[in-house]
Amino acid sequence: MKIGKYELKIITSGYFGLDGGAMFGIVPKPLWQRTNPADEANRIKLSTRHLLLDGGSRKIIIDTGMGNKWDKKSQQIYAMDENNSMDAALGSAGLKAGDITDVILTHLHFDHTGGSTIFENDKLIPAFPNAKFHVQKNNYDWAVNPSERDKGSYIKDNFVPLYDAGVIEFTNGNQQIDDEIEVIEINGHTFGQQMVKISDSSNTILFCADLIPLISHIPIPYIMGYDLQPLVTVKEKKEILAKAADENWKLFFGHDPEIAIATVKHTDKGVREDKRFKDFDELD
Repeated sequence: MKIGKYELKIITSGYFGLDGGAMFGIVPKPLWQRTNPADEANRIKLSTRHLLLDGGSRKIIIDTGMGNKWDKKSQQIYAMDENNSMDAALGSAGLKAGDITDVILTHLHFDHTGGSTIFENDKLIPAFPNAKFHVQKNNYDWAVNPSERDKGSYIKDNFVPLYDAGVIEFTNGNQQIDDEIEVIEINGHTFGQQMVKISDSSNTILFCADLIPLISHIPIPYIMGYDLQPLVTVKEKKEILAKAADENWKLFFGHDPEIAIATVKHTDKGVREDKRFKDFDELD
């Protein structure tokens, strides 16, 4: 799919698992397990799916997944796929880490920025050596001094080395990154999360990040227990989904293990899923 000067590609760096109850908050398990069955430890399968924007001289990736810095215990806790690999994901698109010029991080939770740093000679360095990393200033400030409730989600080895290397470019609120690319700040899940809107006169793709991580999160009450401000999430979802239905946006899901893209429509029960797609070639 092409939007403006950018060719859009989908790559997946791996899979992992999180507790289903935490992923669906107050929604009872008999409801969420219909679409997202849990394993014996009550974990549901999640992807780390990325949107790759190839504009020729500028090549952008959104989020960097779990990375490969985890010990065996953590790999077991999070049911990580042993084949998780950003290098392999980029290779599937004919690229390598050095080709990436920009990384847009929706927020600094470990499953979105774990692949941002790697070890080289026992030192943490940026995993994309020629890239600038775009992060909301509000999210970085929170990440370096999080609350007791969410500090486990912010692992400083994933992002402080980026700051120290001088490769972070802070965004502040809603902001254009390029003619076709806008970041939209939202604050329900965590402070200073940013969705990424890619649009031209014909098409709009919205990388939903953790506002709507799975296609099954489209209904308004389906909100994660991880969210710091769930009522803010409700307000943000209502506004974004209404606009997506009105303007025929395509929603992009970073964590759904099967479905990458969906459109939504207005119904008598509110905004609901319309059409679903696993890849861009199904849109034709």
